[in-house]
Amino acid sequence: MNIDLNLLPLFLAVAEEHNFRAAADRLGVTRSAVSQGMRRLEDAFGTALVMRTTRSVRLTEEGERLHDALSGPLSDVRTALEGVAAENAPRGLLRIAATSIAEKFLSGPLIASFAAAQPGVTIDVTVTDEEFDIVAAGYDAGVRLGEVIEQDMIAIPLTGDQRETAVAAPAYLATYGVPLHPRDLVNHRCIGWRPAPNVAPHRWEFVENGIPFDVAVEPQITTNDLRLMLRTALAGGGITFALEENFRPFVDSGELIPLLGEFLPPFPGFFLYYPQRRNMAPKMRALIDHIGRSRE
Repeated sequence: MNIDLNLLPLFLAVAEEHNFRAAADRLGVTRSAVSQGMRRLEDAFGTALVMRTTRSVRLTEEGERLHDALSGPLSDVRTALEGVAAENAPRGLLRIAATSIAEKFLSGPLIASFAAAQPGVTIDVTVTDEEFDIVAAGYDAGVRLGEVIEQDMIAIPLTGDQRETAVAAPAYLATYGVPLHPRDLVNHRCIGWRPAPNVAPHRWEFVENGIPFDVAVEPQITTNDLRLMLRTALAGGGITFALEENFRPFVDSGELIPLLGEFLPPFPGFFLYYPQRRNMAPKMRALIDHIGRSRE
């Protein structure tokens, strides 16, 4: 292992400032010098020490171990350097933030099979619909629809195209009628979704003759729980609106009837996204490879 020890003060500055420009100012060098120095250090270790985006910088698990060791007695430093560089097998904590509507990812088989294949990796999945910087919040990756992922992230597909649909129980439609156009929804009892209490309900979006539009539905029932939406619709409580795959078993059984399909074309589906590819941690590489195999 050939580590340039002169780069360690640079690493400490980045670790303590959580910002390349602030580290550069502290050391009296350029931001480019900090970036290049960190790259040389990570290349020497063969693993990422920091996760960085245009918005934030945080230490990886390997970076945390190195920072802890450099803060201790000098006799421990060589052991720490060798330990970081020798980290080849997938291990450690893998933190993922996933939207609640990512049915395929949250359904269980993908996570279960990955855990079985990688016993050294501990998986922590937070289900949240808040939009935030996953790097600043300490996550390794996120799962969201492609259209809402930041441009500076790397994204790999988890699913094919998705499609939203409106559904209702046969009993509801027998009583209140079938909407033939999205604008008819304003005359129906609707069950809406919102990501958080202080956020407006999700707008119901459609396309007609190639032109997108939305309908200002005012739901009588609103929740952040897809299961409650589903159960209320099954009970004849009204028309609800979400991704088609969430309703598919109940549509197939006839318990729910799909509506307005001609106004609901497909769009890009769910992606796993993360901030960088260079010197990727083995645990993250293992997850990406596992997802690739699951889609074959």
